[in-house]
Amino acid sequence: MARKSLVGVVADELLDRIIEGEFPPGSTVPGEHELSARHEVSRMTVREAMKTLQAQRILSVERGRGTFVNPLSRWASLEAVLRAASEGKNDADASIQLIELRRMLETGACELAAGRIAEEEITSLFNYISAMKAAHSINDVAAFVEADLAFHDVILHASGNVFVSVLFEPLHRVLENRRTETSAVPEIQEHAIGHHQNIAEALQSRDSVRSREAMAAHMQQTLDDLKHLVLETK
Repeated sequence: MARKSLVGVVADELLDRIIEGEFPPGSTVPGEHELSARHEVSRMTVREAMKTLQAQRILSVERGRGTFVNPLSRWASLEAVLRAASEGKNDADASIQLIELRRMLETGACELAAGRIAEEEITSLFNYISAMKAAHSINDVAAFVEADLAFHDVILHASGNVFVSVLFEPLHRVLENRRTETSAVPEIQEHAIGHHQNIAEALQSRDSVRSREAMAAHMQQTLDDLKHLVLETK
């Protein structure tokens, strides 16, 4: 067990260096000798750590050339991809792709929720909108993000599909980081409040098409805001 743990530590530290941009996609990673010296472990431990990252398709070995970092699109580990999306420095593409994923899942969840949402859940949606407005008025970004996430969680659970909630659970940390980044812009907060109001009213009407369209409009506005008010200003 101790040896497995050590392998994991070496693999995690190398993954951290990749995510931080020290070894960008297409670059080679250090050899076994250098890594064993850096981590003060045996070359066998380093070899096993490298195999771990190879199995996750983070690294690929080309005989006679070395070990290379694969682009994020080829990684096969959800945990590693989420770490890269949450902690990575050059993450514009990951931010955009996350919204694309949300649009695919949340528009469908909202459509399902329209026919299944309970009255107390409708009340919760409007309460969270009030909390967002209050947070916006004093520029409390943390409170705004908390209410925003809670609003969407109500809809995901109201969809009545257990797989939707399970799929979104690992994304929570990434979503929180992303919301904090975008919600720091007051104009984006204003857009979000308006769209959340539209979504809540659509769900209150129990109209599945209207609900889906309201969520789709919110996702499009979120994507537009990210591109024009966040990424372009960096």
